[in-house]
Amino acid sequence: MSRHRKWLALCLAMLPAAAIAAEPAQVANRLFDHLQAGQIADAEAMLTPQMAEAVPADRLGALWTSLGTLQQRGATAVSMQQGVSLVVVPLQFSSGRVLAQVAVDAQDKVAGLMLRPAAAEKAPPPPADARYSEVDFSVRQARGALPGTLALPKGKGPFPAVVLVHGSGPQDRDETIGGSRPFLDIARGLAAQGIAVLRYDKRTLARPQDFANDHFSVDDETTLDAVAALADVAADHRIDRTRVFLMGHSQGGMLAPRIASRWPQARGAILWAAPARTLLELLPEQNRYLMALDGSISAPEQAALDRLDAQIAAARSDTRAPASELPLGVPQSFWKSIEAVDARADAQALRKPLLMLHGGRDFQVPDTDWTLWKKALAGRTNVQWREYPALNHIGIAGSGPSALQEYAQPGHVDAKLIDDVAAWVKAQR
Repeated sequence: MSRHRKWLALCLAMLPAAAIAAEPAQVANRLFDHLQAGQIADAEAMLTPQMAEAVPADRLGALWTSLGTLQQRGATAVSMQQGVSLVVVPLQFSSGRVLAQVAVDAQDKVAGLMLRPAAAEKAPPPPADARYSEVDFSVRQARGALPGTLALPKGKGPFPAVVLVHGSGPQDRDETIGGSRPFLDIARGLAAQGIAVLRYDKRTLARPQDFANDHFSVDDETTLDAVAALADVAADHRIDRTRVFLMGHSQGGMLAPRIASRWPQARGAILWAAPARTLLELLPEQNRYLMALDGSISAPEQAALDRLDAQIAAARSDTRAPASELPLGVPQSFWKSIEAVDARADAQALRKPLLMLHGGRDFQVPDTDWTLWKKALAGRTNVQWREYPALNHIGIAGSGPSALQEYAQPGHVDAKLIDDVAAWVKAQR
C-alpha cells in the first residue's frame, strides 16, 4: 500500500550529496549499460558507499532482471534537487514502462536510484455513446483548491454520489499506477450505472508547496480535503445531498471512518483494501514479502529490513528525528499523526452503513487485516463484506503471488467489484 508511494522495494535510495555531477546523464546511461549487459559488479562500482551498502550487487541485479528485457530508452532530463543532479530516463522493458530516476553526486557516483511505473498515457475521453459525461470540478479549500473531475450520469437528477479518497503518497485523480487507472475505472463504471463520482488530484501532487515546512499531519495530507470534497459535491444541485458516500482506497480506506465522522452528512462509506493496522506495522511485512519472493532473504536484504526497523523505531520515538532518518523520508509529524489513527475503533463508532472490499492477492493489505476488520465489526447488520480471491491491491485480477512488477502492466478494475459497489450504493435509501 502506499506510504508516500516511492514504490517500496523499487525505491532503493535517495541520498544527498554536496555538489553537481559533471556529466550526470552520461553517468546514468553508463549505469544502465552495465545493468543491461549483466555487468553487475561494474554497476556496483559506480555507487556511493552508502548506496552500495543499501543496495548490494545481488539485490540490484535481481531487481533489474525482474523487469524483463530492456527494449528502449527515452529522452534524458536532468535537474537539480537537494544538491544532487537528478537524471530522469523513461525505460521500456518487456514487463512495461518504467521511469528511472538516478541521483548523481559531484564525484560522478550514483547516490540514488528509483524505478517506478511510468505514468500512463492520457486517458481517452468517454465514448460518444457513454451514459455519462465528465466535467471539471474544483474542491475548494482556503489553503488552495484542488482540481478534479465529476462524472455525471445522463438523464434527470439529482443523483447519488461517491467521492473517491486516495491511497498514500502523491496521487492524481485517476490514482494512476503504471498503465492502470483504478479511480478512472471506478468513476466511469459507477457513472454508467447512474451514480455520480468525484475524483480529484491529491494535495501532495497538486500543491506540494503546501508541505514545504516538513511538518504536517495525515489530516493535512488527506482528511481535510476529503471532507471539503464531500461538502462541495453535496452542495451541487445535480447531486442528491442525502445520498453522498465516500469510497476510500488503501490509506484512504483506513481513514474513511475518520472522514465520515468529520462530515456526518455522509450516507455511508466504502472501505477498499483498507488497513486495519497502522502503516508502520505493515511496512516491514510488505518489504519482507517482496524480498522473500525469490525463496529466501539474503544477508544484505535482512540488513535492509533491520535498517527499516530502526527507522520505524525513530519515527515512533519521542526524540525528534529528521525525515531523512525515517521510513520513506516522511516527517515524524506525519508518522505520529497516522500512528494515532485507530481505524477499527473509528469504524466501530461510526454507525453508518459500510461496504468492505478485499482482494485475495493483496500483499500490501493482506488477509490478516481482513480478519481483524471482521472481528472488529462482527455482528453489525449494516456492514456488508465482499472478497475477491483473484484481485490484487488495486482491484486487478491475476494469478499466483502478487508482486510489484504486475503494477507496471496495464489493467482494469474488476467489473464485479464495480457492480457490487453500484448495487450497494443504490440499496442505501
